[in-house]
Amino acid sequence: MSQSQPQAASSSTKKLHLIGIGVGHSIAPIMHNYICKSLNKPWTFVATEAPTIEAAMALMKAPDFAGAVVTMPYKKTVMAHLDGLDPLAVKLGACNNVYITADGKLQGTNTDWRGIKGCLLAASDKGVGKAAMIVGAGGASRAAVYALAVELRCPVIYVVNRDDQEVEDLIADTRAMLSIPGSDEPLCKIVQLHTVEQASSFPAPHYIVGTVPDSVPNTDTEKMTIRIFDHYLASAKERGVFLDMCFKPRITRKIKLAERHGWQTVEGTEIIGHQIYEQYRVWITPESEDQVVSSKLAGEAWETLRTAATESKGINFEVDDLSVV
Repeated sequence: MSQSQPQAASSSTKKLHLIGIGVGHSIAPIMHNYICKSLNKPWTFVATEAPTIEAAMALMKAPDFAGAVVTMPYKKTVMAHLDGLDPLAVKLGACNNVYITADGKLQGTNTDWRGIKGCLLAASDKGVGKAAMIVGAGGASRAAVYALAVELRCPVIYVVNRDDQEVEDLIADTRAMLSIPGSDEPLCKIVQLHTVEQASSFPAPHYIVGTVPDSVPNTDTEKMTIRIFDHYLASAKERGVFLDMCFKPRITRKIKLAERHGWQTVEGTEIIGHQIYEQYRVWITPESEDQVVSSKLAGEAWETLRTAATESKGINFEVDDLSVV
């Protein structure tokens, strides 16, 4: 890991960043700047495009850096460039939040799982202890596995994905997370589904989490992924909850499909709100477990987020319905 520390800031005015590619549409700055102002912190939250991991690290080593939300495609690659990682980031194999420790080091953690867990439980607690499914096997899927398996005690997680190697990597990366000391049986089994026929032999999930961008399926494997997704949406005796972590557009093709089948849906923007408490704790007082953001402030900030979500032209646009073929 890098031992380069952020330079000492020359003034009290600092920046919090959302760092990634394609973040210009983000509504997060509105919410975060509301929080900073309410806390009387001389910080500004900005969505900053970083075309390379080197550009991302340059932002984090700048004199005015106060903290960052790291998004795609750097949730995994950023890990090797930080001074340290907390046990949770190591366990999940992904980092979406960077903060400065008391001794000035750049430390990585993961708060995505809090957003996933919070969204699912706010929608329904009936999926706790039941089968779940994840669409996709990229960086965001690690936090979904942790939230579903460890926090919500789902005994089996089905994974549908266009690339088999990504699923193999996901299983390898989460093996330690799902292991039970002294037992050969894992806490939760991950089962990759390849066909509708295979899916039919397993009980329908109650929670489904989408972790991939919104797009029209083109390849045979992409189309099969949607067929399996549609199969469970249509065949579940008890309609469950579908959370799509993608929020560009706000109402994705998968959300529209899930709603047609009568499932409760949760927009990806909601994930942001559930992470507020932990984000500001590590950004402001990483050495303390004390809550920095009050429940009242969190509620007010969340309302600014939801208002921004409904008004944003960057994430509110129509997409065609998914054709299940």
